[in-house]
Amino acid sequence: MNHIAEYWHAIERGEVVVSKRVGKVYETLYQQTQHSEKFAFDETKANRPIEFIEKFCRHSKGEWAGKPVRLELFQKAYLAALFGFIDRETGLRRFRESMFYVARKNGKTTLLAGLAAFMMVADREPGAEVYSVASKRDQAKIVFDETYHMIQQSPELSRHTKKRKSDLYFPATFSKFQPLGKNSNTLDGLNAHCVIIDELHSITDRNLYEVMRQAMGARRQPLLIMITTAGTVREAIFDDMYSYACGVADGTIQDDSFLPVLYELDDREEWTDPDKWQKANPGLGTIKKVDDLVLKVERAKNNPNEITGLLTKDFNIRETVTRAWLTFDAINNEETFDIERFKGCYAIGGADLSITNDLTCATLLMLDPETEKRYVHQMYWLPRDNFETRVKLDKIPYDVWHKRGLLRLCNGNTINYGDVTAWFLEMLNDYEITPLWIYYDSYSAKYWVEEMEMHGFKMVRCIQGAKTLSLPMQMLGADLAAKKVVYNNSPILKWCLTNTGVQYDRNGNIVPVKNQAAKMRIDGMASLLDAYVGLFEHYEEFLRAC
Repeated sequence: MNHIAEYWHAIERGEVVVSKRVGKVYETLYQQTQHSEKFAFDETKANRPIEFIEKFCRHSKGEWAGKPVRLELFQKAYLAALFGFIDRETGLRRFRESMFYVARKNGKTTLLAGLAAFMMVADREPGAEVYSVASKRDQAKIVFDETYHMIQQSPELSRHTKKRKSDLYFPATFSKFQPLGKNSNTLDGLNAHCVIIDELHSITDRNLYEVMRQAMGARRQPLLIMITTAGTVREAIFDDMYSYACGVADGTIQDDSFLPVLYELDDREEWTDPDKWQKANPGLGTIKKVDDLVLKVERAKNNPNEITGLLTKDFNIRETVTRAWLTFDAINNEETFDIERFKGCYAIGGADLSITNDLTCATLLMLDPETEKRYVHQMYWLPRDNFETRVKLDKIPYDVWHKRGLLRLCNGNTINYGDVTAWFLEMLNDYEITPLWIYYDSYSAKYWVEEMEMHGFKMVRCIQGAKTLSLPMQMLGADLAAKKVVYNNSPILKWCLTNTGVQYDRNGNIVPVKNQAAKMRIDGMASLLDAYVGLFEHYEEFLRAC
């Protein structure tokens, strides 16, 4: 039985309602079960953990206590994806890391407990070390205790598994399962085969994640799973991993070893529409009771103080001081063009400079006078000295973008603004694209502006405030949604746009802010927005020039 195909067909027929990202992920997985040059899909291996859990594991609480676990289709599809894809060259499992993002009361503890038992007992890994990790050991023990209770109720598993002081032990393969708290300093020396991070949103210590990830380095096919609801704490490891998972799901980040399954509402306003609730609650009606959720929603409608808790825990909406600017559908535009098409044309330039950590970005904005479509050509820069370290630590594919020629490196450990000048001159001399104005961040280096003016470029200072940016940003958002902005399907600009949040002042004016963790950049959007300020101020004049 191919549970991925079964789940995808249910989604396709509208029998199952999922978020757009879940739909996209399972459509891709289904296609890869049919054909993939790099990975094979082995139904036998895909079904082993499912068969193990349903044969040996029993519920320990509530109305189902003592009854065999019967997994829902969404759980089977997830396990089938984790265990069924095999690298054709090595014969090892494809997926090494996964984020399973699901609202509360959707059976995550049962799923994790059964998975932990399988990884300790039946994954055919000698000396397997399985760990449940959380911000507090008491939280980590929830999964551990549920696994222990499952084993206690199974004659086969209880006969061969021992409960020791701090762990469960399976003597046949010298394997164990142990809960761990956040005290990262005591975790060195582990040789983890499987790590389960429960409620990632509550973990503020990024080192905990890093240590556990590094602990799997000696295993041939380890597995790290993060299962979590949303949270209200920003700029922690959760935001990093959620953003990374979104990038993989959306296709802006390429990582064949990472499986993102993100059950969430596609729009914050969907929380009042019962037809959309299943997007964040795949177990609604079977595991999670519909009546309970109806009651919570009605209470929140009458008591605004309860809305935040409801949205974060029951609908996986991350509550922050800012909101995402645009949906991925509005941002995504896969249309491409050849820069040669604009040889001899005029453009409007934009520049967003950085010193070390942020990306530096330069933009040329062209206009087709017949269709009035806007065409965007950009270049990005990072310092060379710490480039490889940043690729490893940030888990952002800067190296891939560099190889594709979308990003250049400046010698040393800072940005050389002369390289930005050289790019504008390259576009002018090689392609005869003349920027009529170049709008730059008002905080840009004075000597760079002077250098550009020496080469004849008309530089315009762009103050980074709501008075200057609000209307151009609204125009850019509308143009993106209307697919009037063609940016050559640039993965860097697409990534920057998805990282952009919007902040309102009391008059309803907007400015862009980072809506994700600090390392999730918006510099490409900022550079484009600077150019859009120029478009807003000179539209008729520019249209005539084109």
